[in-house]
Amino acid sequence: MSGHTPLMMRAAVARLVFFLGIWLVIAGWSEENLAVGLVASALALWISLSLLPPSAVRLRLVQLARLSFRFLSCSIIAGVDVARRALLPRVDLRPGFADVPVTLPPGGARNVFLVYQSLQPGTSPIGVEGDMLQVHCLDISQPTAEAIKADETLFKAAICHE
Repeated sequence: MSGHTPLMMRAAVARLVFFLGIWLVIAGWSEENLAVGLVASALALWISLSLLPPSAVRLRLVQLARLSFRFLSCSIIAGVDVARRALLPRVDLRPGFADVPVTLPPGGARNVFLVYQSLQPGTSPIGVEGDMLQVHCLDISQPTAEAIKADETLFKAAICHE
């Protein structure tokens, strides 16, 4: 037996229960709906496992809380910065682009990190070439690369990624 079999079985059972539960909530509880729901859920399960195979990502709640706290504190600081800049008589922005190395391998974890990073105020990931992330910054004098590296370190710790 492969080491991935228990993971695949847990994912398959959880997804099947989820899909069937959604079906029964929408269609109602009857024998006819259950029969059709089982077929539809099995098809949804097959598509789900084909398009998004299960992975051994485990969340560390303390690290996830740290990442969330960092996100919240950065958002508050950025909000104050935006208010300060809006009240200045002249625009104090130096927009530009920065290249930041990322260590997460291509795949689901990197994609989730990029979505997280797109929510950070003042920066927007615009592409990845190899292991370099291109980021649009509202102010290139800010320590964008250092902030993204810190976010990536916290993110990797939160998802138990080595």
